[in-house]
Amino acid sequence: MGQKIQITEYLDIDLEEEKWCCNRCGRILISARENYKKGCLVYDRDPSTIFPPVVEESGFAPDPDICRIVEFYCPGCAVMIENEVLPPGHPITYDIEPDIDKLKKKYLKSENTQGGS
Repeated sequence: MGQKIQITEYLDIDLEEEKWCCNRCGRILISARENYKKGCLVYDRDPSTIFPPVVEESGFAPDPDICRIVEFYCPGCAVMIENEVLPPGHPITYDIEPDIDKLKKKYLKSENTQGGS
């Protein structure tokens, strides 16, 4: 494993391997040049399982015909990495697209400079 930098609470990027990794268990998810969500376990939930109806007739809960709750989990330790609310049929969002080349230049260069001092 190479040098990891933390991107979110549960996501790291291994800069040498160019991989998304779980911050909790170290599991490699997918290439850091792809959407990390593709490397996760996905649970497409009916919103009523989280928001039970307050009033039987009208509900006050999100309508599953209008939205869905999508949860993304690490396949290694099952920590929930992210979740989002989407309309049915909407593709998974691509919410983080780091510039891997710039990150490598910044962090790997500084590591080599510090090591040579």
